[in-house]
Amino acid sequence: MTVQVNITPNGRTSLPADIRKRLGLVGGSAVYLVETPEGLVLRTAAQAVARAQALAKRYTEGKPDGSVEAFLAKRREDSGE
Repeated sequence: MTVQVNITPNGRTSLPADIRKRLGLVGGSAVYLVETPEGLVLRTAAQAVARAQALAKRYTEGKPDGSVEAFLAKRREDSGE
């Protein structure tokens, strides 16, 4: 789906109501713009978190030292805590 939105002179834009409803966005919701070679990608906070988790899983899956707990333990060990 392609939707045109306009940018006001002060740099503001608004998302159409049907899109906001479908994505569960309300006033004050965070969205993230990602600049890619193909253009801008807008992600909700939930989508951004899910993407980050998927990327982390790809790099840590099957590695016993890939957990947050293992990372923190290693940091404590390295710092002498």
